[in-house]
Amino acid sequence: MRCCRFSHAGITSYGVLHDERVEALTAPPWLGGQSTGNSLSLNQLQLLAPVEPRKIIGLARTFSEHAAELGNPPPPEPLMFLKPPSAVIAPEEPIVLPPNLGRVDYEGELALVIGRRCARLHEDENPLEYVFGCTCLNDVTARDLQKAEGHFTRAKSFDTFCPVGPLVVTGLDPTALVVESYVNGERRQRGAVSEMIFSLDVIIRFIAAVMTLEPGDVISTGTPPGVGPLHPGDVVEVAIEGIGRLRNPVRAGDGGRRSEMR
Repeated sequence: MRCCRFSHAGITSYGVLHDERVEALTAPPWLGGQSTGNSLSLNQLQLLAPVEPRKIIGLARTFSEHAAELGNPPPPEPLMFLKPPSAVIAPEEPIVLPPNLGRVDYEGELALVIGRRCARLHEDENPLEYVFGCTCLNDVTARDLQKAEGHFTRAKSFDTFCPVGPLVVTGLDPTALVVESYVNGERRQRGAVSEMIFSLDVIIRFIAAVMTLEPGDVISTGTPPGVGPLHPGDVVEVAIEGIGRLRNPVRAGDGGRRSEMR
């Protein structure tokens, strides 16, 4: 199932994509949304970020080569941080580079959307059974700021620093997926989830031992090697086979009000 969120005639809805048509749902599919009986052509609507998470949990240094390229040792256990929902933007919405911020990097990642409440899992429970589906995420990071401050929060929290989409796809084996990133059509990143330091089940179990995961929450599982700076005029894409391509242009910030595509 390929799930989306869209705007049409001033109304925001969730839906399921069938070829070039979207079947509208009564609610998010991870909350049991059912078909309304209405469908629209893709060219009639605007795709939004496919999820509105209450929280976004990011993972740092899950690929050993990425840790090394930034001069960091691999962590002894999953290294997590929070990214605010206010940073989420839609496919095709611009990533805005704030003035005087220095280097800002793309970080293409596989993101997991939680399907049911998950907390303090028993040893015999399979953490992946709590995942509704998978999507693409770009964990945009103000790299100079991150280095100067020594932590993640401000560097990863600016408005527009969390493109998500284009779809949430069910029925995939997330452990078999490969994440790629492209800047202006040139591939910059490629990494298989199977190459991560920590497996997805270990990551989910680790997070759920700290905080309750709710339906619609997002876990961004970390980026492979090849991160690099973005510049105004660039177009960055995160691609995962079976999910699609998350495409966003990049522009310089001018202190004005952000767009309302979310």
